[in-house]
Amino acid sequence: MTKTKRSATPPVAGVLGVRALNRATLARQLLLRRSPMSAEAAVAHLVGLQAQNVKPPYYALAARLDGFTPEALSRPMADRAVVRIVTLRSTLHTHTAHDCLTLRPLVQPARDRELNGFREGLAGVDPDRLAALARELVEEEPRTMGQLREALLKEWPDADPQALSVAARCRLPLVQTTPRGLWGRSGQVTLTTAEHWLGRPAEPAPAPDATVLRYLAAFGPASVKDMQTWAGLTRLRDAFERLRPRLVTFRDESGVELFDLPDAPRPDPDTPAPPRFLPEFDNLLLSHADRTRVVPPEFRGRAWQGNTAHRTLLVDGFLAGLWRLAEDALVVEPFGRLTESQRAEVTAEGERMLRTLHPGTAYDIRFGTVRA
Repeated sequence: MTKTKRSATPPVAGVLGVRALNRATLARQLLLRRSPMSAEAAVAHLVGLQAQNVKPPYYALAARLDGFTPEALSRPMADRAVVRIVTLRSTLHTHTAHDCLTLRPLVQPARDRELNGFREGLAGVDPDRLAALARELVEEEPRTMGQLREALLKEWPDADPQALSVAARCRLPLVQTTPRGLWGRSGQVTLTTAEHWLGRPAEPAPAPDATVLRYLAAFGPASVKDMQTWAGLTRLRDAFERLRPRLVTFRDESGVELFDLPDAPRPDPDTPAPPRFLPEFDNLLLSHADRTRVVPPEFRGRAWQGNTAHRTLLVDGFLAGLWRLAEDALVVEPFGRLTESQRAEVTAEGERMLRTLHPGTAYDIRFGTVRA
């Protein structure tokens, strides 16, 4: 019997400094140069866009895509090709329909663990009965979480109302129905199941290996811990080890092992990185355990205040300030001094963003007081 020859483990290719990691990640994130791909294709490539609020996915794509308009995302969302659902890190994301039906099963173990913190409030509640009743209710007609909670309280009046809500959200793949999520439209958050909204059953969860490859394509080079931070999952080391023969490995300057796809872009560290205006909760800043590839150590924590994330400005590929829309102005608040050329580039990028997302609205661009 002929033995199958095993692939040799690829050698460590070298050390990647912070700028090398920055440029590689920006290239995968479509932030070095704008991509001509469609909004739906970009959502798939980026494995979703964090979307606690309605507008961030639109700002995220405006920073990444050439020729983007809000309708380019609203249209597939209205057509149910793109949806809003809780997945990675137990947070709301905008995903393609395919990823909605596959990634949610992949992260379901994390949603099950989340329920462990609500056992006391769910005493006497049959979780399977709750899931079945909640499914029946939201598939009968989309309901707000308040309406769903009230209906469940009739069945379990002694249960904690918040725990019932969390249980329904964790046990079922609940999507937000449109018009919620459409640009320029408003509406309450109403929920139904992904299967009902998309008209097809959930698919088997993909092997973690396939998602590792997709993560590296969008966020690599990265460590096991980086991906676990992104996904909100644990125990992914085995998947990386199975894939090791197909991957190339590096070390960062602290000696942490990084995995990557052999043919993925790793631009020269001196590649120019134009300014970019990113929304609050952009996944670029949330998807690594070590965020120094984007966030300079001296600015750590500056993009957050409590549980609120600020809109962020990248200059030369790194976090360099915050921005906000006032009534009549785009206010840019850099953390440090910008050169004259950097201010001109930031202004030009701001004008482009405003033309894309707020055409016909007159905004000045003002540079605010530098924050200490």
